[in-house]
Parts: sequence; structure tokens; C-alpha cells
Amino acid sequence: MDYRFLGASGFRVSALGLGTGTFGGKGPLFNAWGTTDAAQARRLVDLCLDAGLTLFDSADVYSDGESEAILGAAIAGRRDRVTISTKLSLRSGPGPNDVGASRHHLIAAIEAALQRLDTDYIDLLQLHHFDAQTPVDSVMSALDDLVRSGKVRYVGASNYSGWQLMKSQAAAERHGYERFVAHQVYYSLLGRDYEWELMPLGLDQGIGALVWSPLGWGRLTGRIRRDRPQPPSRRLQETAQFAPPADDERLFRIVDALDEVAGETGRSIPQIAINWLLQRPTVSSVLIGARNEEQLRDNLGAVGWALSTAQIARLDAASAVLPPYPYYPYWNGQFTERAPPPVPVERA
Repeated sequence: MDYRFLGASGFRVSALGLGTGTFGGKGPLFNAWGTTDAAQARRLVDLCLDAGLTLFDSADVYSDGESEAILGAAIAGRRDRVTISTKLSLRSGPGPNDVGASRHHLIAAIEAALQRLDTDYIDLLQLHHFDAQTPVDSVMSALDDLVRSGKVRYVGASNYSGWQLMKSQAAAERHGYERFVAHQVYYSLLGRDYEWELMPLGLDQGIGALVWSPLGWGRLTGRIRRDRPQPPSRRLQETAQFAPPADDERLFRIVDALDEVAGETGRSIPQIAINWLLQRPTVSSVLIGARNEEQLRDNLGAVGWALSTAQIARLDAASAVLPPYPYYPYWNGQFTERAPPPVPVERA
């Protein structure tokens, strides 16, 4: 397993992390994702630790907190071997203050998460979304207090826009608060919007990416092809309203390229898609999901090797889209040469 720096924190995390959205299966969305119970979760954690995967990501809204509780039970007796990442700020209860990033909610939510996870501290706490109703200075102050209290080691964000992330960093720098060192983002061959603004910002600010849905909401598994209709899948069908949009023709083009590279390397299509992400700048860890051992073992096979430069270029070309204004490389109709890609985050 490769271990990489989490942004500019000096702290290393495994290049692959396990997303625990499949733990619990409570509610329509998470039941479609998976129904892993405590015994099954412990077996998955065993396999992860044997492979060197030590980062486990959850959130208080995953199965109404059941995901965190199951993760806590699965890692019992080996807290010192794992890195726990969790998220909060989405609505987690019926009360008027059970949502957002107010000091009140952050303190109450972290105490509840610590209890469910059965631990004294969270390695990485991320805000699940930007709270426009709470002043940024107040948010960063509360997060700083949580770090100083020892209940949280590092802080990050999830699903922020560029200006939201930069405004938060500026407030932290202005007051001497803890800065964000991680940003949990959607990024895949099918969804490359992260590259336009958030990736350069991550490089500039020392913010490492934790990638969610690296297989494009299950579309990059190889089961969907030009000549094959979408197979019956609870996750794809029942959660379609939450899935990032995708153009069918572009999807087929990407899968064709993945299939070609898979044939050359002897690797599975998901392994190719994940390995491509691991070569991208700012990526600290790619969060894989698994409903069973077979899926987990296959995803773990995405590390320990690397795509060739030519193979990466082929996948780049197959998944390329014109960036939106002002990021596309044209000005007044004339092509302007772009700067070379920046170096990736330093790895251990």
C-alpha cells in the first residue's frame, strides 16, 4: 500500500480508503448502497488492514449514524491501527439546530459521533457541505476549538466550491485557526470537474483530495457497455436522483478505453479507473466502497502497480471534456499554451 501526505498536514494516509456508506443499510438511499452488519464489517476491516488500507470514512447521516456505530464496533481493540474520517453538518435530526456548522451543532454532533465510534478522537473531521447561514469565521473558530480540545486531529471540507473553500482558508489564516488540509470530492474519469478549479486550489493551499465515487456512481464497473443495456442494479436505479449526470456516448467511449487498457494489463476495469485517479495531482486517497469481500478484494488490487504514460494519455483523451469558462485554453478564439501539469502531492 502506498501512503501519501494528507495535503500539507505532514500526516500520511493510505492511498486507498474504505467508504462505509454500505454499513447499516438504514433508509432508502443507504439500503440501496448496502446492508453490511457489524460481523461483515469486521471481516471487511480485517481484509483492509491486511492489505495496508488504514483509512475508514463515514458520516453522521450514513444510515442515521448506524454506519459510524458499526465502524466503531468493527475496529474495536485496534483503534491505534486505523485512521477515522467522518463528516457532519447535513441534517441529522428533527431539531432546529440539528443541521449546519454552528458552534452548537458542531459540538453536539462531534460528541455524538465520538460515542457512536467508541473513540476519544476523530483523525479527520470534514464538513459535509458549506453552511451559508453561519459566518465562516465562527465555523473555523469552532473547528479550531475542537482540534485544540484533542477531540479532532485535522479538519477538512466536502463538496465545497472553490470560493467557499478559499474563503474558509482565508478566515483560518487571518485568525490563526486550523486550516483545511483535506477536501472530499467527486472525481472520476466520468466526472472531471474537480480539475478546473478545485485541483489548482488544492495545490496552492496544500489541500489533499479524498475522492468519493471513483467509479462514477457504479457506471465504470464494465457492466454498462455500448452493446449491453444497463443491468438491473438497485444502486443505479433507486439512487439515480442522487447520481452525478453522465452522457451516455462519453460513458461508452470511456468504458471502451478502460476495456482496452484492462486487456493490456490483465487488470479489471474498476482497478484501471481507480489507478488512473491515483496518478492525478492532489489526490491523497481514493475511497473505495464494497458490499462484499469480492468487490473489496478487486478494488484493493488497484494499488501496487501503475498505468503507463501512454495508457494514461489514452484514458485522458477518452474522458476529455472542454472546461467551462474561464478555464478552457482559448482566448479570443486563439489557442494559448497551457502550463505543464503541476506535480502531485508528495508521497511516502
